[in-house]
Amino acid sequence: MVNKDFYTFPAVVNFDDDGIGIEFPDIPGCFSCVELDSENIPHKIMHNAQEALGLHLYSMEEDGDVIPEPSDILSVQHEANQAVILVDVSMPPVRERIRNKSGNKMCTVPAWLIKEAEEAGLNFSRALQDALIDKLGLTREVRRKVRR
Repeated sequence: MVNKDFYTFPAVVNFDDDGIGIEFPDIPGCFSCVELDSENIPHKIMHNAQEALGLHLYSMEEDGDVIPEPSDILSVQHEANQAVILVDVSMPPVRERIRNKSGNKMCTVPAWLIKEAEEAGLNFSRALQDALIDKLGLTREVRRKVRR
């Protein structure tokens, strides 16, 4: 299955007394919200909607789920306290950000080696990354992505 690089889905924005909810009728389980005391609420609505949609679609891609075709915006049902908006998401930056997200791994290093590395001014994270890339025989292209 080929994943698209760009998606546009309608979202229903629900304005309630206790906050703003965002849901995607075509993507079950994809929700977000915005607090009423947020600054620049329209920007926050779009930002949170794009973030939720991108993360959810990425998860669907990774699970091999079929991503549905979006509904026509005019066919999306909504109530008086709701608005329907179109939300765009560009997937390459979402995929890149998630795949290059850092994670912690604990490892044990002898005290003498820590001292030598610190005196040499080595960055432990960078040294471990470089060593893992070399040990796994990964290409220079992968190495460049890790260094971003």
